Amino acid sequence: MTQGPTVRDIAAHAGVSIATVSRVLNDQEHVSPGTRDLVQQAIDELGGRGPRRRPTRAGAVFVRCPYVLTDYFGLIVSSIAETLDLHGRQLILNAGEAAQHTPVLGSLPTRPGIGGAIVVLPPEPADDLIALQAAGFPFVVVDPREDVPRDIAAVSAAHFAGARSLTAHLTAFGHRRIGLLAGPDNWLAGAARRAGHVSALADAGVLLDRQLAVPGEPTVRFGFQAAQRLLDLRDRPTALVCFNDKVASGALAAAVQLGLRVPEDVSIAGFDDIDLAQATRPMLTTVRQPLAEMGRIAVGLLMRILDRHRLDALHVELATELIIRDSTGPAPEAGPVGR
Repeated sequence: MTQGPTVRDIAAHAGVSIATVSRVLNDQEHVSPGTRDLVQQAIDELGGRGPRRRPTRAGAVFVRCPYVLTDYFGLIVSSIAETLDLHGRQLILNAGEAAQHTPVLGSLPTRPGIGGAIVVLPPEPADDLIALQAAGFPFVVVDPREDVPRDIAAVSAAHFAGARSLTAHLTAFGHRRIGLLAGPDNWLAGAARRAGHVSALADAGVLLDRQLAVPGEPTVRFGFQAAQRLLDLRDRPTALVCFNDKVASGALAAAVQLGLRVPEDVSIAGFDDIDLAQATRPMLTTVRQPLAEMGRIAVGLLMRILDRHRLDALHVELATELIIRDSTGPAPEAGPVGR
């Protein structure tokens, strides 16, 4: 049987040291992508049976989620942890709001014992993610905050389609003056949901009234204050579409304080379908995001990258589902009452 080339043969053909070839074949660190390609080319040209696909990259998975792990983020991270365990991978967790102020992405390629990373709604600018990819470090982004290049693996929900279906539900009920508690202006999800909202309004022959679109942080406090502002208008909206369920719960509290009935006087809807959506009175109409599945898909993408598989579809959008509950109903027939 014909023997494959030796490490010495490969080194001589590639013009590199035997130690460098050994590091490449054992997938060790501190070898540039160009040198790895040179060694692989030498193996191919020598016709050997050396590993044409480098072995799976070893090491733990670094999970960065610099937020409090409740509701939305807790569901995603729990799913990531459970799925990594099925793959026999250890998890290193970087979480909590304080972690937002500690730069870590740049150090990941040189940290020992880490094979790859999953970053959830990263607060870092897209340039930092591009630099991490350029360093040859494998990672996947869950719900990117900014637009990232197509060759960076990312998974998110179909924000545009979800928001469009929600607003279409309200226009079908006769609502035309709809307030938008839009969340942060600089979030990719916020822009996509706003676009979906505008699209559904256009189908109903309505243009977005900029006076009714209020951006802000996706918190209960923002929802309460923004809803107070809109519902106190003389020509107030008959419905409020909220960035998430927390914002919607704050809007519900504002409506109650103003003596308005939900949904008889004003319809209120959220996004995410976290447990809070069923704890409010009335329960929230919302858009369900497949949060656990987002975590599972992210792990699956990372495992394929670590196994050196080729990925053709690097940006994955998962379908959302409109969940209709009691917080939305027909628009008031006589229109909103002035205050």
